[in-house]
Amino acid sequence: MNTADLLEPHPEGIYCPAGDFWIDPMRPKPRALITHGHADHARAGHGAVLASRETLEIMAIRYGEDFTQHRQVAEGEIRIGGVNVSFHPAGHILGSCQIRIRPDKGPVIVASGDYSRRANPVCAPFEPLDCDIFITEATFGLPVFRHPDPLGEAAKLLKSMADFPDRPHIIGGYALGKTQRLIALLRQAGYEAPIGLHGALMRLSRYHQEKGIPLGDLVAAADAPQLIIAPPSALGSPWAQRFPDPVLGYASGWMGVRSRAKARRVELPLVISDHVDWPEVTATLREIAPEEVWITHGAEDGLLRWCALQGMTARPLHLEGYEDSDNEPAEPEA
Repeated sequence: MNTADLLEPHPEGIYCPAGDFWIDPMRPKPRALITHGHADHARAGHGAVLASRETLEIMAIRYGEDFTQHRQVAEGEIRIGGVNVSFHPAGHILGSCQIRIRPDKGPVIVASGDYSRRANPVCAPFEPLDCDIFITEATFGLPVFRHPDPLGEAAKLLKSMADFPDRPHIIGGYALGKTQRLIALLRQAGYEAPIGLHGALMRLSRYHQEKGIPLGDLVAAADAPQLIIAPPSALGSPWAQRFPDPVLGYASGWMGVRSRAKARRVELPLVISDHVDWPEVTATLREIAPEEVWITHGAEDGLLRWCALQGMTARPLHLEGYEDSDNEPAEPEA
């Protein structure tokens, strides 16, 4: 079986003719395999969805129980048409997975989705997989992107709270993944006081707690003494104006770019990313050493150039609809 029989890149996603399924399609399809629950990868309306248990549960929380006609938990290796597929941890958010496609004959392909190599207390770590073709993101695929220690960024927030005890700190963080990781990092750093949450962040944070992830005491934003986490869209809204003289922060890999922090009027940028930075994506490619590298989205040119210098065959897929950031569309305010 040749590569064209296994995977066909299309603008709206990657199609596997041999299995008659799509990976993270942007539009409703009869059969979809979903890497993780972020809105730019997990859409409602597919006929059937195969994903990790957590991703299926997250999709049901976000879109309702009828988000698909049929759902199946990915456990072990599953035969679909002429290929075997299996799901493996990606280290991005809770339930995030890489998808390995193994034909009876032909190249083994791993679609990594979004992934991270940093320790993340809210999800399982990335699992390196042997493969012939590795499909990677390049969100931070330029040498300038070198993310700091996330625990150090949490300590930066705690120092600001100690320096300005009379000012509430409102930190922008997306509802799925970033909010829970920031909370867990703060708990690891020794912060035990209640943390206030904007209403749009509470349900998914409670879900993490239901899955056994210790996040401590979470309260409504109005009941928090000093620290509140909210969707980034809320930072400049009337909702934030109810708090007197707040310190506005934002947890994102893009906060390492000063112009982005300035544009959002962020006083306290926290460089915390759930994606691989430049040293991590290049180290991952060296470790896996695939025959080919396919790049879904992001800073494709930088990673293509690096692959060429390393003697690796690489190609961009030109997929549409994925966010070139470590976040997702804004949650509704509540």
